Amino acid sequence: MIDAPAYLQAVKTYFSFLATDFTYTLSQEVTRGNVFYDVQYRNLNHVISISYENLEDYLQVIVFELVNQQLPKYDDKRYTLHLRALNQAVIGHLSPADRAANKRHFQGLQPQTVLERQLLKSAQELRLGLVHFDKLPAP
Repeated sequence: MIDAPAYLQAVKTYFSFLATDFTYTLSQEVTRGNVFYDVQYRNLNHVISISYENLEDYLQVIVFELVNQQLPKYDDKRYTLHLRALNQAVIGHLSPADRAANKRHFQGLQPQTVLERQLLKSAQELRLGLVHFDKLPAP
């Protein structure tokens, strides 16, 4: 188990590229005791949620496309893109140079726990997906 401050700091560390490389700002941090944590980054058109269910040990990264500046329903597949689906959608657009640049971007990070390794892997996948996000078909 991880406490809320440690989770929030880890997300800010591994996903800092959202602010530095893309147009996202930290918009919300939610903690429900030691059970559920969620960090959201937002730009004009999207919200990225990085949530963790502590008791279930379940990490989830979702890209929501805003509908009239509002979050869509969680189960609306037209506007809700889970990280795995994003990976599948952009994999054909990735070049060896994209992968090498992504690896260089994260080379200085040293995850210490299983969860930090999961956060790093998710951050790496998300960054690759966002590089080619504009090539995805509109919902």
